[in-house]
Amino acid sequence: METAQSLTRYLFSDLTLKEIKRLIILKEQRVTLDTWFKDEQMILSAEEKQQLAYLVKHLLPYETTLMNEATIWGRAIYPLLMMAEKDELQAWAEVSLEAEFSRFKLHGIADAVIGKCQAGVMDVPYIVVIEGKRGLEAKNPRFQLYGELLAIARLNWETEQQPSTTVFGCYTIADSWTFIRSTVTEIEQEMPRMSIESTREYVEKFEAETLLKILKYFVQMGNGE
Repeated sequence: METAQSLTRYLFSDLTLKEIKRLIILKEQRVTLDTWFKDEQMILSAEEKQQLAYLVKHLLPYETTLMNEATIWGRAIYPLLMMAEKDELQAWAEVSLEAEFSRFKLHGIADAVIGKCQAGVMDVPYIVVIEGKRGLEAKNPRFQLYGELLAIARLNWETEQQPSTTVFGCYTIADSWTFIRSTVTEIEQEMPRMSIESTREYVEKFEAETLLKILKYFVQMGNGE
């Protein structure tokens, strides 16, 4: 039973859609990328294009679906996250997250976040990334991501105290990326409201420039631009 002294704790990786709907009011919709920005608005430099070409060159000869997760992470996922860094917004791997709401707590380890760092400490995360597991025992990565997005929305709300908080995230499977924008309102209420907008899958081998533009857009929003 939930009490003021002992709230029910949920591990991100254990969340299911049923549990999430017990905790929050969830609204989901699919969107196209131009709902967020026009392609011509995000300009990549010649240096960035060269870096992307190098990454893709080392992906194309391989069957990424057969690579183990650590290899894909190091070869394809984390390098793109680092390319999206700007000013004090940095990409960190294996970040502990914990957030407390009126009826429950969320906790666990995010595979990666991009957030504001101060004095070598991850202060406020704006973007969260999870690596979807593969194989027969793999779980749907969306529900873990929803939990992590809800947690970083709470952490941002504690800093900014705004009526609504928008945060960003994605999950990856091999070198495919799916992006999500989440807006959370009524964070202090018993049932916070969470609106989810998600894109189609983007494959890094063939759409690396689009992937970097999306990440840079997320960072731009997190930087208040």
